[in-house]
Amino acid sequence: FPRSSGPRTGSEALEGNPRLSARAANCRAKSVMQQTGFQEVVEKICRQDKRYQQEAYAFLRDSLEATMKRRKKTRKDPGSHVGAEELLDGFRLHAINEFGPMSLMVLNYWGLQCSEDVGNMVFNLVNAEVFGKTDEDTIESFRGVFDFNVVFVAPFRPEGELLNARPAPAVFTGL
Repeated sequence: FPRSSGPRTGSEALEGNPRLSARAANCRAKSVMQQTGFQEVVEKICRQDKRYQQEAYAFLRDSLEATMKRRKKTRKDPGSHVGAEELLDGFRLHAINEFGPMSLMVLNYWGLQCSEDVGNMVFNLVNAEVFGKTDEDTIESFRGVFDFNVVFVAPFRPEGELLNARPAPAVFTGL
């Protein structure tokens, strides 16, 4: 009988079934190994290419995963390949969702100044055989897709007057 003290956690639900429990443990182990493997590859990449910090690569991976999830919700044919424009749009949305008005500052801190920097990281991961690519995928696909200063700052600017605009001088009309 289920416990009456509230909902069961995923691991509690699996405890009674050794086959499912072992499968869940195996999935968790694979996930940890994949993360560890990714981290090791990124450390190696960062030793060779010091332009971008390790956190930027982890964020790129998370952006790709978020893009794939969003694609599954909006398309009937999710496919597995994500092109440069779709990845960059997912990267932009993920940054805004995660960091809000601090997006540009965080990305700059990690070494990212433009959309081509995202492409450079993608191709570093392609060369390390972490990401795949098609014949149509090129670094040029990432050049000039959007301006970081526009896409990461403009959504947070107040509408109307600029913050640093000086007020109009007061006009004395007399009594």
